[in-house]
Amino acid sequence: MVYTAESILKHLRQILESRGRKNTDRLEQIRIMEKLLDVAHTDYQRIRVYLTLIATRFDLTSGTGSQMSQEQWKLAQQEIGALLGILEQNHNLVVIEGAEEWEDDERLPTVEAGQVFKIPGSVVSSVERLDDELTRVLQQVDPHTAEYVERLADEGTLYTNILRCMCYAERLIVQEKVFAPQENVNRVVMRRLEHVYFKPSQVVNILEENVWKALPKELDSKITPRSQSSDVTKLVQTLSGYLFNKSEGIIRGRAMLCQIYHLALHDHYYKARDMMLMSHLQETIQSFDVNTQILYNRTLTQVGLCAFRAGLVYECQTALQDICGSQRQKELLAQGLQIQRYSQITPEQERLERQRQLPFHMHINLELLECVYLTCSMLLEIPTLAQSGSSPDLKKRVISKSYRRMLEYHERQIFTGPPENTRDHVMQASKALAAGEWKKAADFITTIKIWDLLPKNAEIKKMLEQQIQEEGVRTYLFTYAPFYDTLAISHLAGMFDLPESKVTALVSKMIHHEELAAALDQVNSAIIFRKGVELSRLQSLALTMSDKAQGLIEANERTLEQRTAGSANAFERQGGQRGRGGARGRGGRGGAFGGRGGRGGGFTGGALGNAIRAQ
Repeated sequence: MVYTAESILKHLRQILESRGRKNTDRLEQIRIMEKLLDVAHTDYQRIRVYLTLIATRFDLTSGTGSQMSQEQWKLAQQEIGALLGILEQNHNLVVIEGAEEWEDDERLPTVEAGQVFKIPGSVVSSVERLDDELTRVLQQVDPHTAEYVERLADEGTLYTNILRCMCYAERLIVQEKVFAPQENVNRVVMRRLEHVYFKPSQVVNILEENVWKALPKELDSKITPRSQSSDVTKLVQTLSGYLFNKSEGIIRGRAMLCQIYHLALHDHYYKARDMMLMSHLQETIQSFDVNTQILYNRTLTQVGLCAFRAGLVYECQTALQDICGSQRQKELLAQGLQIQRYSQITPEQERLERQRQLPFHMHINLELLECVYLTCSMLLEIPTLAQSGSSPDLKKRVISKSYRRMLEYHERQIFTGPPENTRDHVMQASKALAAGEWKKAADFITTIKIWDLLPKNAEIKKMLEQQIQEEGVRTYLFTYAPFYDTLAISHLAGMFDLPESKVTALVSKMIHHEELAAALDQVNSAIIFRKGVELSRLQSLALTMSDKAQGLIEANERTLEQRTAGSANAFERQGGQRGRGGARGRGGRGGAFGGRGGRGGGFTGGALGNAIRAQ
């Protein structure tokens, strides 16, 4: 078949009409359109062919389970780039959604000077689909192979197309007689933001520099000018600020979460925390779609890690509690499926879950996350457990249930060998800290190899050692306060290798919060403990036994009421007969010894009988 410039529109119409039908050879259609590109004379013809060709390439992977081959993906990426190049040169031809289709296949439209001819289509949708196809490939490729790295390198050319598409969408917004919707700019700006928010500044700087070099010099963006591309934090702030002002709903929330994530990643904890609280997303996140909820979980996790790097143990544990305390980190962060033994998940739900999984290069290290969470839980729980030793009410205060379960399981073990994994290190450090051996606890924590993955790991280890020293002082005072009348500050400072001023500050804080019944003697630099305030071990056990005895009496009374309901004379026997109320009942054989005298057969069945006699 001979293809000419005059027959291009006819061939395109035939291809469009056969789209979606069964037994359609899409590869043959692609070959036809590649030949049509060679014979096209005008930019209008090339634009029409490119729009149909790109859509047909994406149709090759219309099935949900298949993925686009690297060859087809790169061809689609090149064709989108060529289409954007034509549109950048011809301001009188625009591709826009909702435009009227040219019906006359016999002749080409004529565009007069100063007029704009609209071609139906969407460049933004094509770029979004290109991005989605690359994400789908990265989801299914083994991340530990060279193929994953090779496909990940395609992100640079994809980002170039996203930036070009963003510049084109910006131009349509301000161009006269076009009336392009604002939503298109918002969508492509969101795509650009999602490619930079989770990356370190050094990586984004290189990416931005290479992309702007690849673009024509006359091409620029009004939202993010070429001259400002070197400041990554400002770039993310500009993109998210634009979306916050120009969009609403899900895109607005996602933009704010991306900015918070970026701030937390670069150690701006207080800015990230304030933005998270001001957004009130924690109150409305349940009404968002699942992907946005995943982004919220990732952002909350990153804020927690940022707090840890800043030495804020309580804030870190609070932020990570919902994610790490549920034992569903993989599922909540979309980093893998946790199929339970008796789960009711359907194949359709499992397929949707797999589609939501994040590519490996976006993952947060789960082992590091667990290590941070358990370490913070240890620093909070061990002093709390020591404080609750003589107070039954404080025993009910649990900061981390998952940590408590691990600690109880570890304490039940008869023999504990040397630590083999992160959990073992933290559990043995907890045991050492509870015994006042802070150096041993610090050694267990700082020898965990996962800390080497963190930037400035030497500073973090030093911070952890200092935290262990301070919590060691608190734990020691809670545990051994009943055995001291006075304790010199210098002695306590020497035990935990801390400055006397630091120990004084810690003790003052404990006294102020009414955690420690003591007073500071500043003249002699000593702690004077008040006696009779804290319960001794014997008193605590006596109170516990009293509570249990009271509970037993109440249970017996309830049982008695149930047995005597509707029979007022249930325990009255004929004179002289032996009372057998408790002998044959469920309460045991205690009644066998009751009722021999002239008591009229009283009920004397065991503990229940004793409770009745006490009435």
